[in-house]
Amino acid sequence: MGPSIPSAVAKGLYDSVRGMVAIFYLDKEINERAQKRSTFPSTIRQRQSPSICPPRKAKTNDGSKIVQNLLQCALLNGGVYLLSVLIFEYILLPGIGFMFICLFSEDSFVTAKVWSWVKDLMVVIFQTAWLVPLFLLSKIINTLWFQDIANSAFRHTRGRPVPFPSRAMYFADSVFSAVVQSLFLLQATLTSYIIPIYPLGQALYTVQMALLYSLYSFEYKWFNLGWVLDKRLSFLEENMPYFIGFGLPLALLTQISNSWLINGCVFSIIFPLFIISGNQATPALTGRTFNLHLFALAMAATNIIFFKTIRHSMKNVKPAVPVS
Repeated sequence: MGPSIPSAVAKGLYDSVRGMVAIFYLDKEINERAQKRSTFPSTIRQRQSPSICPPRKAKTNDGSKIVQNLLQCALLNGGVYLLSVLIFEYILLPGIGFMFICLFSEDSFVTAKVWSWVKDLMVVIFQTAWLVPLFLLSKIINTLWFQDIANSAFRHTRGRPVPFPSRAMYFADSVFSAVVQSLFLLQATLTSYIIPIYPLGQALYTVQMALLYSLYSFEYKWFNLGWVLDKRLSFLEENMPYFIGFGLPLALLTQISNSWLINGCVFSIIFPLFIISGNQATPALTGRTFNLHLFALAMAATNIIFFKTIRHSMKNVKPAVPVS
């Protein structure tokens, strides 16, 4: 018999926080293992031929890469992206608005109308010329760093990743998974608006976001284990209490602001720790006693989208002309 629902949620909460601690001993273990691998062969070579084989310098190892990528994520998303948003919204705009008030008085036509127009124009220019390009660039860079962090942690704890049967299957699974996650995010967002009772709608939104963030965190490990999307989602839904608890801290932290830009920065800064937590965690298996199939709608919609796309592409394929 599996653990109770409250204990599974509590274990998920505990495991999610472990990433903030695991990074320290994980980095130390990887460094020590890499140092042993680099020094042991060179010692043997020196004993065999000390004059010919000088000691080699240790190569850069996965441990330093994990810490380096974590620091880079924090610097890019917090030091550059988030800081620029905060400076613009809380220093630059209020400062220019204060200058308008000092020059034209608070109740003047210039302050009321012209400043409103100037403010909107500055926001559009700032978002178009700075935030959007930086957002797209950070998404690409974050994806690469997140993958490096996940692969380094997986290789240290579990060895080599299990490859998919083919690259085509890997690509199809990745695309299908991205569409399912996007539709589930839309489903969670609509839930908070459709349900009229505010606490209930917000609570359901938070629960769904916790599940989605758990899927984000564990998917790197499950990919390296060779699990296809159906198996990943089935495992997550069958053990839903644990994964609700695991993703709950990140779901709450990404709701601290009304700005989706700030919440996105918070996510990108903290999420690498949850990747490590997911790699180190052993989920509490509660079985099918609490399976709500929350991903069923997103899966069904994705199947329809792909089915129509494939059918449309097949219609456009011209039949081969028989050779006489």
